[in-house]
Formats: sequence, structure tokens, C-alpha cells
Amino acid sequence: MHWAAAQERLRGPMLAPLHPLIARLDPSRWPSHEDLTALARDVVTSNGLPIRFVEPRGQGDAGMPYYERHIALTGEIETRPANWHDLFNALAWMAFPKAKAAINAQHAAILAEGGEGESRRRGPERDALSLFDEGGVVVASSSPALLRLLVDHEWKELFWRRREELHAKVSFIPFGHALSEKALDPFIGIVAKTVFVPVNDLFAMLPLEARVAQADALLASHFASRARFASPRAMAPLPVLGVPGWHPDTALESFYEDERHFQPKR
Repeated sequence: MHWAAAQERLRGPMLAPLHPLIARLDPSRWPSHEDLTALARDVVTSNGLPIRFVEPRGQGDAGMPYYERHIALTGEIETRPANWHDLFNALAWMAFPKAKAAINAQHAAILAEGGEGESRRRGPERDALSLFDEGGVVVASSSPALLRLLVDHEWKELFWRRREELHAKVSFIPFGHALSEKALDPFIGIVAKTVFVPVNDLFAMLPLEARVAQADALLASHFASRARFASPRAMAPLPVLGVPGWHPDTALESFYEDERHFQPKR
């Protein structure tokens, strides 16, 4: 899908954290590396290096070995031109600069410690980091009871019967850049990994940009400790399109009875 043709879809609810950034880009053409670097002028790595978006070094594959270490050492983020996946990664660095820097720092440290073996095959910690970085949703909540419903896969109870309480006490904030790419053409069955962050009852009433900034800081703190991401299994799954307002059918009770999307806990 071309950039100009996607402008309406870019205003969708699953891309809400990126809306202020997208609004600053020219809607008629793909953003260039220079455009993105200028937009990220205040974003730095965990070592304080300014972020720059550059052409891929060789293979043209942003998943190439040492990609994360290269960012940590240079501040250069290899970004394929006119590529949705890489563009959303760039925008995520701007929307969540502290969390992205923390995730990158952990990747780089684990790679340095694990050497060639870790670069060839991700261990469980880097696997967890990667899965959240690609397809994560922040769940900011003041209600342990509602979080328990999510963990227990009580989807209809959470999203339908307790919707009013959910709206007041839980904010779902999309983070992963692969998830953002899927949001351009969403389909039943999208599942995200979640990180729960504690907030007070006032959080849900904050403006979007304030919620995103606070979630960014809380995520950075979360990823500062490896004990919190020892394995992907530590992150509860979320059927993304069940979040009220993220799919037209969330207005229908019957939507939450479809076990293709809302699977019970095994």
C-alpha cells in the first residue's frame, strides 16, 4: 500500500500513539531518511547517541545479525525506504524513546555477553524483547481484578460485561511496530504480547500524548530488569481486536463469543 493511499487508515485507533508524528509528515510522499531523522532530533540511545535513520548496510534486511548492537554503538537505525515495517519502527522510536532505548540496550548487552551463539539463536530473554518490540501492547491499569480477567482469558467478561469499568481503569496502548503494520489491514486473530504497568485512576483521563509519555517511562523501567522478561511466556496474550473501539464489531455482544479470536485458556 502506498503512503498517500494509506492516509485514512493511518488515522485508525490502533495507531493512535503515532498520530501526532504522522501528522507532521508530508501526506503526499513516503518520508525520507532525512525526514525521519529530523523528526527524531531529540531521540537518543541509552548511551546518549543521537538517533539517525540510514540505508541498510548490506543485505537490506533490518533483522540482520548485530542490528541491535549497531544501533547501540552508532545511533544508526537501518531503515528500508518505502517499507511499512521499518517506517513504523522509526515512528515507535519517536513515540516511545525511553522504552525503545531500554530494549535496544538490553539486546546489545545480551548479544555482547552471549557472543556468536546468541547472535545465531535468540535466547529466551531476547526472544521476549523481540516479541514485545514487534507486537506488544502496554496495558496500563489501576485494577488488578481486570488484569486477572485478561490473564485468565475471560474475554467476554472483560471486554463486554465490564466495559464501563474497563474504560475507566485500563488503557491499551499499542507499542509494537509489526502490530502497527497489521493495523493498516487488520484481521481476526491478531494476538499481541502484553506488559502490565501500574497507574492510578486518573491515568485514563489524561490526554493521549501524556498517557503515551507516561507509559514510555514505565516501560523503560520495566525493561531495565531482566527478571521481568525472562521468557515470552511471562507476557499474557491479548486478542487485539477485542479492545472496545478497535474493530467495528466490538459493538456487538456476539463478537466476543467467536472462539476463533477469543480463545479460552487451556
